[in-house]
Amino acid sequence: MLNFVTTPQNLDERFRDAVSALRPPENRREPGDPVREDSTLTGARTRELFDAQLTARHLDLAARWLRSFNEGFTTTGSAGHEGNAAVAAALRGDDPAFLHHRSAAFYCVRAAGRDESAGTDPARRLEDAARDVLRGVVASQSDPATGGRDKLFGNPDLHLLPALSTPGGHLPRAAGLARALTRTSTAPWPDDAIVVASFGDAGASGPAAAAAIEMAGRAATEGKPVPLLLICEDNGPGSADPDGWVAALLRDRPGLRYAYADSADLASAYDAAVDLAGYVRGERRPAVLRLAAVNLLGSGTESDLDPDLARDPLVGTARLLVEAGLLGPDDVITRYDEVGWQVRKAAEEVLGEPKLASIGEIVASLAPRRPLRVSNAVTEAAERAAGPGAAARVRVFDGQLPEHAGPMTLAQAINATLADALAADPTVLLFGPGVTTGGPNGVTAGLRDRESDRVLDTPADATTVLGLALGAGTAGLIPVPEITGLSALHTATEQLRVEAATMSLLSSGSYRNPMVLRVPGLAQPLGIGGHLANDNSVAMLRDVPGIVVAVPSRAADAGPMLRSCLAAAAVDGTVSVFLEPVALYQTRDLYQQGDSEWLSAYAEPSNWSAEHVPIGRARIYGMGTAQDLTIVTYGNGVRMSLRVAAQLAADGYGSRVVDLRWLNPLPVADLVREASATGRVLIVDETRRSGGVGEGVLAALVDGAFVGSVRRVAAADVPVPLGPAAQQVLVGEDAITQGAHTLLAR
Repeated sequence: MLNFVTTPQNLDERFRDAVSALRPPENRREPGDPVREDSTLTGARTRELFDAQLTARHLDLAARWLRSFNEGFTTTGSAGHEGNAAVAAALRGDDPAFLHHRSAAFYCVRAAGRDESAGTDPARRLEDAARDVLRGVVASQSDPATGGRDKLFGNPDLHLLPALSTPGGHLPRAAGLARALTRTSTAPWPDDAIVVASFGDAGASGPAAAAAIEMAGRAATEGKPVPLLLICEDNGPGSADPDGWVAALLRDRPGLRYAYADSADLASAYDAAVDLAGYVRGERRPAVLRLAAVNLLGSGTESDLDPDLARDPLVGTARLLVEAGLLGPDDVITRYDEVGWQVRKAAEEVLGEPKLASIGEIVASLAPRRPLRVSNAVTEAAERAAGPGAAARVRVFDGQLPEHAGPMTLAQAINATLADALAADPTVLLFGPGVTTGGPNGVTAGLRDRESDRVLDTPADATTVLGLALGAGTAGLIPVPEITGLSALHTATEQLRVEAATMSLLSSGSYRNPMVLRVPGLAQPLGIGGHLANDNSVAMLRDVPGIVVAVPSRAADAGPMLRSCLAAAAVDGTVSVFLEPVALYQTRDLYQQGDSEWLSAYAEPSNWSAEHVPIGRARIYGMGTAQDLTIVTYGNGVRMSLRVAAQLAADGYGSRVVDLRWLNPLPVADLVREASATGRVLIVDETRRSGGVGEGVLAALVDGAFVGSVRRVAAADVPVPLGPAAQQVLVGEDAITQGAHTLLAR
């Protein structure tokens, strides 16, 4: 049967008609008795949950009332999903939960059950819950979830974490948090807490849900604890069928216990939720509850079609109460009207609350940047490594300290820095596909032998890797995940763009997800592997608000930049992408074979502070007089540009090469200063001409009022082909030389 939508007025009238038709029994049950013979749900608890369901229904009606005169900005409602009140009742108030957008009843139950030391009774707390939800509807700055930035069911005081993504997009984070809870004492939840995540049937077959279910199921079958309860609120066609398509997707998944309940029957839904929550809490294993629902008001669509009123959860709960003799039909309608009046009153109260009125207010919680604190954190890490942590360093490096190992390649410097991070900070967690044996490029080789319990292998799926990282960061760890390459990251865009980048923003800074995501990427000049192995597109990364994108080109910068990212993660909760040029991992020489000019010695801790690289600061190389030309580049372009600049110097032209190092934020001040010093700028961009980094550099020059000549050398707008044909697409030294001479001739 299809789930139809109706008008708020019709839904209200038909609820009243359905309740009026109910008939009380001859024998009345006591409030402390089960509300029905076959259930553990008591009559008293049913009445409490019914109040929460009524509040949720009237929140939907109030949202449409506010929208009718342009004071409400969302009408996506929970009508037909009020059965999730049963799930909230089956959980503890300190179980972290990620709620989808039809969770008003869950929110109200959680709010009504909060610590009574606040000095208010459950009824008053329900009024407060209604006011908080409506603050989101009117975009009030007092909204406890996002501070007026969006509408979602979140509240740090209620352990409700922000979840705003496409259907099921938050599930990998939830699964990652469930895995992380068992590995850390830094999380703000008890040891026996379980993680809850609800989602709609539209997300059941999506890639995020598939990744989360596989992550949880795989870990469970391997005997690893995963206290995760997934709630699929199915309001699609055939949702009332216990054996429908969604059941086929979710049932019999390895490692995952499954149950079904109809949310129109509060007693059955409560019993099913209590059973699964107890299983997850006691066994520390994952489970999924398919909760059949109905969409009675939709997302604001109004229609003359009849709703599936027989499955209206409010009618179902009213029937339970009336047939138990706990309320009469008139009592139900009276209570319905009383709650409606309270919710309308709350709606009127929030109308005048202030809204966000400036860019500064909007972005305040997006990605705090405190460079002085980051610098101090690097200094403190250096002092610990040289002092109290010196013995631990000797143990981790097996007596062979990296600063005594001689000049290093880029890959070796990253490896040594990661080892130092593991030794210095017990919250650092390193994981990814095959990292215990070196990862896709051997960079993490040997780290498992040094800190075996914090270097972990994962499936290759990037959505899974990022979900684990997001969960670990939320639990208070510093995750350093690695994925196989840039092309893999594109499949997990949502996890980075929506989940990682907005966690702090949509919780007004209450939650954060620090992360340093290592991505081997950019193109290899020899064209090995074709366009997937040589993905040279970073436009998606630079378009994600709040994240840091770092590109070290050589060993001398790798350690300082990685330490900056790790310190920013710890201090500010920063999400960083550490993009490592694959082609430069093992490069040793710069100008000629055997010169070893691309190698650098690893800095001992006493020099870490002096070599600190702040986020958003470039490195400048001067060649010759450095007065004729400025070459702006990064990654592979740095080595090629330095070689070209050396040849130009031999011809009498002085150049300065600007290694951006940071693609987000761009080092704008350094860029404009160095460009103005010569008046001629050659941008060497190994990403594509359209949507590449060069466009951002050009915009920065324009915004900085640069006056002079600019030319770009960039990769062609085509995927990188296999073999020698790659040379026709990628930037090479000949193209850089030609671009330089063109500018110098002006």
